[in-house]
Amino acid sequence: MPVTPEQAAEIDALRAQSQTTRRATVPALEDMLYTPLPVLDHGFVRVIDYMGDDAAVVQAARVSYGRGTKRVSEDRGLINYLMRHRHTTPFEMCEIKYHVKLPIFVARQWIRHRTANVNEYSARYSIMDKEFYLPAPDQLAAQSDSNRQGRGDLLTGAEAEHVLHLLKRDAEQSYASYEEMLNEGPDGQPRDAGRDGLARELARMNLTLNYYTQWYWKTDLLNLLHFLSLRADSHAQYEIRVYADAMLQTVKSWVPLVFDAFMEYRVGGAAFSATALKALRRMLAGEAVDQASSGLSAREWREFIAAVKPQG
Repeated sequence: MPVTPEQAAEIDALRAQSQTTRRATVPALEDMLYTPLPVLDHGFVRVIDYMGDDAAVVQAARVSYGRGTKRVSEDRGLINYLMRHRHTTPFEMCEIKYHVKLPIFVARQWIRHRTANVNEYSARYSIMDKEFYLPAPDQLAAQSDSNRQGRGDLLTGAEAEHVLHLLKRDAEQSYASYEEMLNEGPDGQPRDAGRDGLARELARMNLTLNYYTQWYWKTDLLNLLHFLSLRADSHAQYEIRVYADAMLQTVKSWVPLVFDAFMEYRVGGAAFSATALKALRRMLAGEAVDQASSGLSAREWREFIAAVKPQG
């Protein structure tokens, strides 16, 4: 289950509270506060706290005393300008804190973004839950022949069933061994009174990487957008991309003007090298340009054509 009964009760209690404040709040994000957004089979993302809003970005850019202007169009224009010209500092003025439940192998990929404050569930102190990730059938693919980091054709039939059997069998066996090494029952007492259990900090090393961990992850808006630009991309691994997609929903509710600018200039936009830009100008002038005459490598040419050719 994504959340335990104890966590669900805590969430209900937190959402039942209401605070009076003079700081900026965002009603759409307040409605989402503490609520888990389900991800994968047992995971979730939920917003725990935040600071700032669209107006805070505008205020920081103008170094003004007010909360932006009275016209949303002016604030939108300034935020678009900041995003378009990569004036990044104003976006650092907003912060957000998430509670994330995710498979360990996703966490190890995620932590490479060294631009956040992180506090992870401690398996030295607490016992890990018996929850592990199993891919859905439509995500069970073979290794790509052309991309060492990617997936190829989908596994089907008996082959897919065998792989899922192995993943589940190994995860369950590792947890059974984990419990045996701990020798600790639900009440904290030894299962076998005749022996000592292995220290939790050692027993945990036997668990497979598809077991779930949890952490609090706090970052500013600028670094969040950088994370999302990489991890919400179609080339990102599916298991981390779905977390980024859920976090995009929270950004849209939190800072809608920034979200629109991000989607326009980062997600929907494209950047060209000097050589690619020259090739584009030649094409616009009516010149026939191919990869050999463009000055671009084969891979750069494919990326260039994908960016400029008509969609559909």
